[in-house]
Amino acid sequence: MVHADLNSTVRRVFQPENSFTVSLYGSIPAKRHDLRLLLGVLGCPLAPIPLVNDPIHRIHIKNTPIENSAAHYIIQQYLASTGCLKQQKSIKNMYSTGSVKMVRCETEISSGKNVKSLGTRSGENGCFVLWQMLPGMWSLELVVGENKVIAGSDGKTVWRHTPWLGTHAAKGPQRPLRRIIQGLDPKNTANLFGKAQCLGEKRIGENDCFVLKVAADREAVIERSEGPAEVLRHVLYGYFCQKSGLLIYLEDSHLTRVQTPENETIYWETTIGSSIGDYRDVDGVLIAHQGRSIATVFRFEELSVQHSRTRMEEVWRIDDVVFNVQGLSMDSFIPPADIFDASP
Repeated sequence: MVHADLNSTVRRVFQPENSFTVSLYGSIPAKRHDLRLLLGVLGCPLAPIPLVNDPIHRIHIKNTPIENSAAHYIIQQYLASTGCLKQQKSIKNMYSTGSVKMVRCETEISSGKNVKSLGTRSGENGCFVLWQMLPGMWSLELVVGENKVIAGSDGKTVWRHTPWLGTHAAKGPQRPLRRIIQGLDPKNTANLFGKAQCLGEKRIGENDCFVLKVAADREAVIERSEGPAEVLRHVLYGYFCQKSGLLIYLEDSHLTRVQTPENETIYWETTIGSSIGDYRDVDGVLIAHQGRSIATVFRFEELSVQHSRTRMEEVWRIDDVVFNVQGLSMDSFIPPADIFDASP
């Protein structure tokens, strides 16, 4: 989600001042709550860090740690594999449409001795439209079930609107939409990993991959904290296939600590893993056309053995991608007028 990714979900949807069971099956009907949770976590999450301005420049190997120089080389191979090195200056904007299916699986609640499963596997179909203009401007409309989520960025401010939260701006540095870096925009994906570290190799399915890591620094996560919700860390891992050079898997972990009115400390950890594939040529650039994301929301307390774990997933498909749409301008990405008057 946009506002510190999990903070709004923690404060407004999960309602940590109540028990987890009550917040799931209390006054809000379970199906509606499930959809809000799905859209809050998987609808429009952001990457952990801002984009690097120019990852394609040469680096000075002499003063660069080997982990960073290796990552730089892997990113150069990725740009070459996707065709971005040839097309980087010719693409000014992008329009894409796609379809999604979001599914909430069961929630497991553990008391330390017993584990109880709540809810049933239920899903909703939807679609989205995404507009993007460099640098850093984008607009997303996502409709799932009968709910519409609208989010965007004018290059300076990231904002989001949902029927149940209204309009609010994201705190902290301006960061890219995660949906864009899931193989939809190779150049911005390369920008994101421009200062990454290479952690080594790992096998994903049948593919040997290089693993690159980027993480929000301490100052950035402090900026994203709000009220009782404190962001502790946000890390993203990219898995680049050694054979093809393409990004085939993304995984990020986001940890938030919440202090309740009863002075209890509750932790919320959200992990999203995304398989990315079906790369197709679009005007000389390889674009991923389908994938699957699995998210896990883990809630645990500092002084208790009780915890809960909710699993959800999204299957997505890109139906259309068009570059350099005539008539698209900066005015298309102006935030709503009420954004700065709204409570975050």
